[in-house]
Amino acid sequence: MLRFKERRWDSKRMIDSGGMPSSHSATVTALAVAIGLQDGMGGPAFAIAVVLACVVMYDASGVRLHAGRQAELLNQIVCEFPPEHPLSSARPLRELLGHTPLQVVAGALVGFIVAFLMRNSG
Repeated sequence: MLRFKERRWDSKRMIDSGGMPSSHSATVTALAVAIGLQDGMGGPAFAIAVVLACVVMYDASGVRLHAGRQAELLNQIVCEFPPEHPLSSARPLRELLGHTPLQVVAGALVGFIVAFLMRNSG
C-alpha cells in the first residue's frame, strides 16, 4: 500500500505477501468473527473458521517468515559469488514472504474491527 519509506503508493503491495498489517490474518479473523456473530460460537462453521485462522496465522508468522529470512541470506551469499560463478547472475529470491508476530496481531485486530463494523452497519 503506501510505502512510508519512499512516500509513494505501491498498488502491488495490496496483493503481495508480507508487510503491516497482515491482510491474510485480517481476512481469516474477520471471517471467523463474522461467522461467530452470525451463527454463534458453538457451531461447526465457527470451529472450522477458527482452525483455518490459526493455520493461516501460524503459517504467516512461522513458516513463511522463516522462508523469507532464508531467502535474504541466500541472496546475500549469491551476491558474494565471483562473476564467473554459474549462480552469480541468478534472479534474487523474494524475501518478503511472511509476517512478524506483531504484523499478524495487527491484522487480526483489523479483521476483528471490520467484522464488528460490518455487523453493525447491516
